[in-house]
Amino acid sequence: MRALARAFTTSADGKPGVFHPERFPYFRFGLALAIGMAGAFVFLHFRLPLAWMLGSMTACTIASLLGARIEAPAVAVPVMTIIVGVMLGTGFSPGLLAQIPYWLVPLAGLVVSLVLGGLVCVIYLRFVVGLNLPDAFFAGMPGGLVEMVLMGEQYGANGRTVALIHSSRILLVVLTLPFFVQFVSGISLTKPQLNGASIFSTPWQSYAFLIGTGLAGLLVSRLLRLRAKYLLGPMFVSAAVHLSGLSDFKPPIELLNLAQLVLGSAIGCRFSGMPRREVLRLLAYSIGFTVVLLAVTAGAAMAVSRISSFDFLPLLLAYAPGGLTEMSLISLALQAEVAFVATHHIFRVFLVTIGAAFLFGRVRTT
Repeated sequence: MRALARAFTTSADGKPGVFHPERFPYFRFGLALAIGMAGAFVFLHFRLPLAWMLGSMTACTIASLLGARIEAPAVAVPVMTIIVGVMLGTGFSPGLLAQIPYWLVPLAGLVVSLVLGGLVCVIYLRFVVGLNLPDAFFAGMPGGLVEMVLMGEQYGANGRTVALIHSSRILLVVLTLPFFVQFVSGISLTKPQLNGASIFSTPWQSYAFLIGTGLAGLLVSRLLRLRAKYLLGPMFVSAAVHLSGLSDFKPPIELLNLAQLVLGSAIGCRFSGMPRREVLRLLAYSIGFTVVLLAVTAGAAMAVSRISSFDFLPLLLAYAPGGLTEMSLISLALQAEVAFVATHHIFRVFLVTIGAAFLFGRVRTT
């Protein structure tokens, strides 16, 4: 209770808590959620796919470009990410472990997709767009946004440019991929695909497991020093619970819709306060290499589906160069082998993170 009170007040050392009005932008966050919800309702009305995520993301992006002062506070996104992590863990069933050895071929296809996609994107940003080598390299790597920005700055890249291009990539991939999936596969995404009981009918045991696995996951992330700690730790603990057969709980559907609303709005808020001309310029640049990335992704998914027993759709979602959290949410919405998709995206971020610095050192010396 004391910790909760300190979060809303000023501590003994004079620093305001995370929910103190001096640190938590209540009005700007509330405005962002209102705009995001309006966008979600528009998507729902016109039967567009993944309304709670794509609608809020689109509306907040437009509002940001029009100069609206909206913001997603740092503490809000992790809380929603924990919920997504716990939900991802529910996709790990007791029979899953026996399937993992058969994932070697798709994982090899992912490596090829990453190498080809990263190479083409770096060349595009370097020679077509005209960015310098550090900016082009770390902006073109299909890895985690935070990791590429921090690593790029260490090697002389402009962190703002790298962050904007990665944000644009995530925005464009998350926005276009559901429509592409709907067009190619014929699967209708206009109706909610997420499974789960209503918040009013979910048993109290599910809430207990939700809170317990979330908190335990944070502890695991801290002990193991995991990247994407708010997503991976809760996912691992939730997966362990489901793999062991201890529980088959699922978070209520309204909570997952709220997570999509907040995370979608947060993506749109990334562009708030930035010069409109710069954002539009980098968005235009990003369209080209996003098309290239999606083409490489679709090609790799098609090739692997021909030589393996895996269907095109889960492979496409597993290889798609969007954000780990965002792509996991899309796989949840499509009920498309969530554990398979999440594992591949974790591997993608890990592989790019450990390989980017090594590769840049070799490229810079040639």
